[in-house]
Amino acid sequence: MATPAGLKPVGYGLPCLKCRTYYAADVKVCPVCQTTERVSPVVAPVRTVVAPAASEETPDLATLEAERERFLRDFKAQLLTSQMQVRSTPPTNCTRAENHQAGQQTATVCQACVDHLQERVDILEAALHIDLKEASQIVYEAVWADTSDSTKTYDNAAHALLNELRKRAGVTQTFGILQPLSD
Repeated sequence: MATPAGLKPVGYGLPCLKCRTYYAADVKVCPVCQTTERVSPVVAPVRTVVAPAASEETPDLATLEAERERFLRDFKAQLLTSQMQVRSTPPTNCTRAENHQAGQQTATVCQACVDHLQERVDILEAALHIDLKEASQIVYEAVWADTSDSTKTYDNAAHALLNELRKRAGVTQTFGILQPLSD
């Protein structure tokens, strides 16, 4: 098969630099990603690692051990100085001096956590400030809600009050045995 006089057969050129797609050598722009650059035809030289000559002597074991000991001493010294620099910041004292008669105590909880806990305490305290009229209404409704068993009226009233306090304080109901806090 002969090719027409003006047309020359075209092969594939180098792949696209960006998407690695092969396309015809006479096309200037990659049909996939529209990049004009192709992979470089120059191959990077391969570095060969020269093995150390066998004529070099291995260091004396005593010299090697002395170098190890010196390195470890220097490393430990650097480690200790870096730890001392970290600890050099003065400890923060508690801002509630009225709670510490013996003297200043170092603070162990960050201020953001203290603020969060103070908000929770405020909500719990507000829940305990239930109005007498509201509490009596809750007790009344609980007593008259179940008149079939007169021995459970006090239990019903206590449960109703506790549930109302929990609801106001945002405390979830716990199911199961509560563990006492250890000191």
